[in-house]
Amino acid sequence: MTLDRSKPVLVTGASGFVGAAVARALVASGRRVRVLLRPQSDRQNIHGMTAETRIGSLEDGDSLAAAIAGCGALYHVAADYRLWVRDEAPMYRANVEGTRLLMLAALDAGVDRIVYTSSVATIGIPAQGAATETTPSTLADMIGPYKRSKFMAEEVVRGLAQERRLPVVIVNPSTPIGPGDVKPTPTGRLIVEAASGKMPAFVDTGLNIVHVDDVAAGHLLAEERGKTGERYILGGEDLTLAEILRRIALLVGRKPPTISIPIPAIWPIAIGAEAWAHLTGKEPFVTRDGLRMAKKKMFFASGKAERELGYRARAAQQALADAIAWFKASGMVA
Repeated sequence: MTLDRSKPVLVTGASGFVGAAVARALVASGRRVRVLLRPQSDRQNIHGMTAETRIGSLEDGDSLAAAIAGCGALYHVAADYRLWVRDEAPMYRANVEGTRLLMLAALDAGVDRIVYTSSVATIGIPAQGAATETTPSTLADMIGPYKRSKFMAEEVVRGLAQERRLPVVIVNPSTPIGPGDVKPTPTGRLIVEAASGKMPAFVDTGLNIVHVDDVAAGHLLAEERGKTGERYILGGEDLTLAEILRRIALLVGRKPPTISIPIPAIWPIAIGAEAWAHLTGKEPFVTRDGLRMAKKKMFFASGKAERELGYRARAAQQALADAIAWFKASGMVA
């Protein structure tokens, strides 16, 4: 596809982890970038970036229409990504209804190309091996409000692609790590805790680890080469949690944890952590939904993106090293 570089491209979620990486990649490629920010957004990740700024939110349809006016492309990266919330309703408003409002605004504005950032959370997990874009899943399979809201949002996007010819390509990142994880994300918190020597044990689970900059590059490839209405997994390397913790320990000069704890043994801790979170408002480090998800190894294959987009991901070891270096520079890891 020939990209129209005369018009700006709107990026939502550009102050966040993946969104900032996407915005940086677009600026580096010579694109005119416009970013949509909430009034209270932390702008650390876009400090010094050459980009137009629009203020608004996914709950405000008028602000979305104003932000996308005159744009040739849209990267919808913004999402409420938390594994535990006191109140689920705002997450559904942002992730599902906000996505619907933005896609309709893009249709009205005549945007030529849209890249929608979904998640591998919407894809089924097979009993054996790695999941692909066609591994079946249903809303009933989704654990927790984040997964349910992302599943519903992707259904909205696919429905508009079929019914209204929405010019969208869907990307499904796996577990991004690397520079710029300011919050940090749940996976980033795990890396910080492990690098600080605060994770002496682990459960038998697994993740697909990918460098955030490779995910960003995959977004740009999806805009240029992706097929309208298709989804593409943007993943990296499948690793057990034990192996991830071992690599982190070696990178920071600590002894790797060797104690494996059965998931049922952690259940009471999760209940207590969630009860404390309801009192304090602070997100618990371990949750019952997290333990439910950990029962299966979340392994994914990026073969379709590699074949059709030319996508490539660097080794997980480099992603872990870059993440730890950034957390150290940010003062999160001593």
